[in-house]
Amino acid sequence: MASDARTKMVDGAALLLAKRGLHATSFSEVLELTGAPRGSVYHHFPGGKQQLVDAALDAAGKRALDVLDAVAGQSAETVTGYFLELWRSVLERSTFSAGCAVLAVTVATDSPELLTHTAEVFRAWRRKLARLLELGGLSAADAARFSALLVASSEGAVVLSRAEQSFEPFDLVSDELLQQVRSLTASAS
Repeated sequence: MASDARTKMVDGAALLLAKRGLHATSFSEVLELTGAPRGSVYHHFPGGKQQLVDAALDAAGKRALDVLDAVAGQSAETVTGYFLELWRSVLERSTFSAGCAVLAVTVATDSPELLTHTAEVFRAWRRKLARLLELGGLSAADAARFSALLVASSEGAVVLSRAEQSFEPFDLVSDELLQQVRSLTASAS
């Protein structure tokens, strides 16, 4: 039960970060969203808000890495399309009210520790995508470059779509990325 409260709080914090950002995510908001007892805050997170945010970053990062396992061994185009569809579905399910918790912390934090943590999460995503893209037919160098482009472009596309409350920017970026991965795959053959 105790770990259930902690897991709920971590997942709730990740959701709030994705929807409202770092500064608008508080223990009170997390407790209200999750229904966790107030006493669980200091029991599970004696280090305060930063400890909760660290745990939420770990959870969000791991969740993305885990879902990418579904396309291991698939073509680079399939990996790219799958990654893009994950972000498009975040926009769709949230009706353009949620984005990336990791990005939200990155742009709002003044903590060197949290910034280092977000960098680690993004690097892990890039490494995983690069491995999958290489397995999917890209050269190691192209896979490494394209994984950085894929993460950066999809994050930006999510931001634009949230701002415009439209899939248009996201779909335009997605189409370009899919064309580029097709070109890279063709040149690797």
